[in-house]
Amino acid sequence: MEKKLVVAIDGPAGAGKSTVAKLAAQQLGYTYIDTGAMYRAVAWKTLQQGQPVTDELILSVVPDITVDLRYHDGKTTVLVDGTDVTDSIRTPEINHIVSQVAALGPVRTKMVDLQRDMATRGGVLMDGRDIASHVLPQADVKIFLTASIEERARRRWLEMREKGYDISLEQLQKDIAARDKADSEREISPLVQVKEATLLDTTGMSIDEVVAKILELCNEGGQA
Repeated sequence: MEKKLVVAIDGPAGAGKSTVAKLAAQQLGYTYIDTGAMYRAVAWKTLQQGQPVTDELILSVVPDITVDLRYHDGKTTVLVDGTDVTDSIRTPEINHIVSQVAALGPVRTKMVDLQRDMATRGGVLMDGRDIASHVLPQADVKIFLTASIEERARRRWLEMREKGYDISLEQLQKDIAARDKADSEREISPLVQVKEATLLDTTGMSIDEVVAKILELCNEGGQA
C-alpha cells in the first residue's frame, strides 16, 4: 500500500476505538492520534485547579494549554504543558467531566486545529466522536465502530478493575448510556455516523478480529 492514508474512526464511549486503533496504526506503520486523550488532558488540567468544575473554569485553562502527543515504540505519551499525564487521564474523575469539557466550543476549536495539523502529513489514524463528520471530512477511510451498551460496559469494567478501581457494572452501564446521550445530543459536533463510513459492530468480536477488519478496509481504501 503505497499511499499514506488518513483514517478516521468514530464511535461511542467504550467501543474499544483506542485499543484497536493503536494496534492497527502499529501494523500500518502510521501515527496514532488519540483525540479522546486530548480532551481528557484538558479535563486533567481543569481538575488540577482544585476548584468546582464549571464551564468557566474549563475555559480558563484552554488559552495557554499545550497538549502534545508523542509516539515511541508504538506507544503514545500524552503531555500537558510538558508533564506526562498518560496514566493520570484514565480515572473515574476524568470520565465524569470529559463530556462537559468536550462540549465547549473553544475547547473543540483548539483541539481540532491541533488534530488537523497532525493529519496533514498523512499516514495517520485518528479516533474520536466527530473525526469523519467534522475534524477530517476528507479522510480516505471512515469507520464507525460500535458495540452494545452491555458489551461496552463490560469492557470498561474489566479495564477499570485491572487498574484497581472498584466500580459496579450496573453503574458503568448507566454512565455509558448517559455519555452516549450527551455525545449524540450536544450542539457542537455531535457523535454521528456519516453516510460514507463503514459500520463495524464489534459485539462478540475479538480485538484481533476487529484490527484485521480495519486493516482490510484500509487496504481497500488505499486501492480506491
